[in-house]
Amino acid sequence: MCGITGGIWSDPRLAVEASVLERMTEVLAHRGPDDRGLFRSDLQRHSGRADMPGVALGHRRLAVIDLDGGRQPMANEDGSVQVVFNGEIYNHADLRRRLEGNGHRLHTHCDTEVLPHLWEDLGPGMLEHLEGMFALAVFDARDGRLMIARDRLGQKPLFYREESGRLLFGSELKSLLEVPGVPREVDPGALDAYLTYQYVPHPQCILRGFAKLPPAHFALWHGGRLKLERYWSPNFNLQVSQPRSAWEEQLRALADRAVRRRLIGDVPLGAFLSGGLDSTLISALAARHIASLGGDRLRTFSIGFPVPEYDETHFAQLAARHIGTEHREFRVEPRAVEILPRLVWHYDEPLGDSSVVPTWYLSQLTRGEVTVALSGDGGDELFAGYDRYRAVWLAGWFDRLPALRSALGARCWQRLPSSARQKSVLRRWRRFSEALALPPARRYLEWIAIFGESRRGALYTDDYLARLPEADPADFVVEAVENCSGRDQVTAASLADLVTYLPCDLNVKVDIASMAHGLECRQPLLDHQLVELAAAMPIGEKFARGRGKRILHRVFADLIPVEIIRRGKMGFGVPLDHWFRAELKDYAHDVLLQRRAIERGYFCAEAVRAMLEAHVAGRFDHSARLWSLLMLELWHRAWIDA
Repeated sequence: MCGITGGIWSDPRLAVEASVLERMTEVLAHRGPDDRGLFRSDLQRHSGRADMPGVALGHRRLAVIDLDGGRQPMANEDGSVQVVFNGEIYNHADLRRRLEGNGHRLHTHCDTEVLPHLWEDLGPGMLEHLEGMFALAVFDARDGRLMIARDRLGQKPLFYREESGRLLFGSELKSLLEVPGVPREVDPGALDAYLTYQYVPHPQCILRGFAKLPPAHFALWHGGRLKLERYWSPNFNLQVSQPRSAWEEQLRALADRAVRRRLIGDVPLGAFLSGGLDSTLISALAARHIASLGGDRLRTFSIGFPVPEYDETHFAQLAARHIGTEHREFRVEPRAVEILPRLVWHYDEPLGDSSVVPTWYLSQLTRGEVTVALSGDGGDELFAGYDRYRAVWLAGWFDRLPALRSALGARCWQRLPSSARQKSVLRRWRRFSEALALPPARRYLEWIAIFGESRRGALYTDDYLARLPEADPADFVVEAVENCSGRDQVTAASLADLVTYLPCDLNVKVDIASMAHGLECRQPLLDHQLVELAAAMPIGEKFARGRGKRILHRVFADLIPVEIIRRGKMGFGVPLDHWFRAELKDYAHDVLLQRRAIERGYFCAEAVRAMLEAHVAGRFDHSARLWSLLMLELWHRAWIDA
């Protein structure tokens, strides 16, 4: 796991000088504390043939495989192809044998070394053969091409900036901001999308003129032009019919294979174990493989908080005893005011997901004992595990009874008193009934939005409303749901989350929090073959009578304690609602209503003040909205005002 950065240029005035490349690379040192490498070549003018562009490649390395031989940038035999790479290629041994059979000479055991040789044979087609998580850049000096690419599920981030005569790229936005003259102007449309979702959707970036490469895409720069293409596009409208036993057999085999392949490495390895279903089954499969190889017991890690409703450590202990892992439990008192400046620097694009806080602490403490950790991310999207899918399922039944749906969505239900508790039955019923009259895709957006359209309209100043583009941020999720129009509503919502919420929120949260501490996090459930299998399953295999993950319960019942199979879903979070009435109360008021925050011209001071007062008084739970606003303002102070 590493950090990559660099650029390519055809205009000599836009050259990335050696000192700039140094800074671009060093600002990513936390992602790769073990080594660094640089490659740079100046623009070469030729008469009678095409000029050779200038190129700069920077790399920070976290050594995991072939600790001594994996230095980057890494080249082919004659040095004409140079690669910088962030991630892991789990099938690199298979690819190595194929390359050597074709006459290539490889000199290390590092997974990165297969990439320049695959490029020689296949060009961009190499991406279809990679199993893993990655962001990479390949420069071919033979024709002056540069390719940047990102893995299928967006586990590894990649920002870029296209200019006339230059392309810049980096694992994190902060590396591009080291380039002199690069502007820092907030994109109003991206800010609008951030408040909608608590993240900025790809390909947008919070800064105008920058972008995020979407998952499963590559971009090819050649002759001063950049062309984006998608290299993996599963058909989410395809549903396969086969016996239940066939689904179960295939799921067990693919999950087992995915975990086994993610145990490779020459450094200590462990697993996050929250006590939920997904992390427990990943840990159980990993422990079995390690035991079969005669290794030490798997090390697992969990984190606990003093607020009981946010503490899962009892279930983590239960799972660890059942599986037989060497378990380490960390108990912390999260101090939001102290940790916020570090979070904002590392998350150099605003992210309003408060679960970054426990993820940060867990990564920090886990890194003290291992270098690689497995996690269970992806299980909720693939197997319909989120509680909100119950609302989707229930609404689908009401859609078959239009008269009842109309009655339940009537204004009388909307006049019900609100509740300050985010998960109260009354509050959930209000949100459910208010959205019933909408089409399914819009209805789902209404349920997941942090600030819905009407709330954003009331929050923005008139001047800022006039600056917003015509594009509707809702289209990002609505189009993802509608792209699954051939499936049932629960499948459509869950697969939409797989291509929106997962790469833009969850994967960003995990990548930045883990890499901030030099910890590599691997997600076996995001193996693309496993994803394709789950996507093709009929909903009845995954979801029944309002509960998801049914097939996981059946297939892995021998590995998971029955108490964990029966327990309800518990989010990985912190007591935000309490914080904004206690330790964050005065801090949030001072930050959000300070003169420089109001003078940005985004928000009406009265609307922000009313939100704070309603939350403190217990009339409504605005904690997720207040956290998003707080993270945005602190991001401004760190990255725009500085």
